[in-house]
Amino acid sequence: MAVDFEDMLRTIKDKQWSLADIDWDAPGAETITDEQWPKLRQFMSDLVWIENIGARGFAALARQAPNDTVKDIYTYFHAEEQKHANAELALMKRWGMLDDGETPAPNVNIRMAIRMLDRHGDRIPLTGLATLIPMLECALDGALVKFLLEEVDDPLCHEVFRHINSDESRHIAVDFQVLDLVGAGRTRRLLIEAAAIVQPHLLLGLLVVFVPLLNKMRDNIVAMGLPEQKLYNAVKRYVSNGDRSANTKRIPAYHLFKQQARMVVDRSHPYHRYLADPLVKVTGRIPDRLLGKNPTWSKELTHEPVDR
Repeated sequence: MAVDFEDMLRTIKDKQWSLADIDWDAPGAETITDEQWPKLRQFMSDLVWIENIGARGFAALARQAPNDTVKDIYTYFHAEEQKHANAELALMKRWGMLDDGETPAPNVNIRMAIRMLDRHGDRIPLTGLATLIPMLECALDGALVKFLLEEVDDPLCHEVFRHINSDESRHIAVDFQVLDLVGAGRTRRLLIEAAAIVQPHLLLGLLVVFVPLLNKMRDNIVAMGLPEQKLYNAVKRYVSNGDRSANTKRIPAYHLFKQQARMVVDRSHPYHRYLADPLVKVTGRIPDRLLGKNPTWSKELTHEPVDR
């Protein structure tokens, strides 16, 4: 069913929530076991920064939006991803995983992704960025959040992620409707944007940054106990949503990311042995000094339940 962007924008405005709406001192924090605590802390740290990759992606999409209503929607989505990160920080604080004022450090692959989006996100063609973001949201957010809710008994965690899941469902609906919209454009423009994506510097950046990021996250969540079938189902959602639209299937970038997503979830595929695993090892040896400082906007991260 087609999304009415004006109606969606009204719904987004009506469904806004803030960290101040939640009772962070409610019972349930004690349900986190000593066995869960270390892996859950790393899991949540990664999730916080993945939300910020999404936020930076939506900020870039807002600059290339096909119309003003979609631009406004992406601006809200940017703020919502930041809010999700702050809510996840607040959960970490509730569970005793953060000191006052502390923000967990992003791992090297996440730092590289954020650095690339900060430098080049505004120059990635709309068809490329609009295809990449829903793939990350379906394959990572979908699988990560579902797994978290199955593993954690804290009722407040479930309350927080009801809000987050509600937001994400609107993100994905808009993501695929925008793909349908831009996929209906002229073939010439689609081919020009496809050529821009495969420029050596941009293709190399996407390869070196997002291939090891996806692979490392995949292995981390499987190591925590996520069944591989659930990862497959998350990717299947991305493919089934995209394949419903004849217009989306006209976008070359969609086929590129669809194939990558399928390879990521199949651990027996040569993609892992010959490309992804070596890149994880190589990027893991990059010295911190070469990655630079975290972007200034990351200082806005806070676990304080402010009304925003």
